[in-house]
Amino acid sequence: MILKEIRLSRHLSQEQLAEMSGLNVRTIQRIESGTNASMESKKCLAAALDVTIELLEQEHFMIDKQSDNWQQLPLLLKIWFVINYLQRRPSRKVAQRIEVMSHITGFVFCCAGVISEPALIGGLIMLATAYLLYFLKWQGDKYGIWYDHVVEPDATQE
Repeated sequence: MILKEIRLSRHLSQEQLAEMSGLNVRTIQRIESGTNASMESKKCLAAALDVTIELLEQEHFMIDKQSDNWQQLPLLLKIWFVINYLQRRPSRKVAQRIEVMSHITGFVFCCAGVISEPALIGGLIMLATAYLLYFLKWQGDKYGIWYDHVVEPDATQE
């Protein structure tokens, strides 16, 4: 079931989904961990998330490129999805790490530019790339595309 992916894409906590669906938080935790859900639970979740039961029962989450959400994304963000380090699920940690490495590399090359003019040019290009990555990360935050692992407070109990 792809319940967790759908819940996270809607920026909902387990508690919020439980309240919306009328189910217990522990039930949602069990379903997300792989336990089979009853048809009644699936109906409650599907109604709360405004999706079909068939969508909930899918094993893999796929982006529908014909959907309104995908169509509304800026071209730059669509390219980010395609190129995002060849990952299916964009991670903010990876984006942050690459942005920082681009800044550091750009700074080092700019310092080396005192000795070599091509190094200065390379450093400026790396810094420009780092700021582009910062902009793309900001866009990712704005549209909520990240799939970073979120630890729910109640998920570790029991």
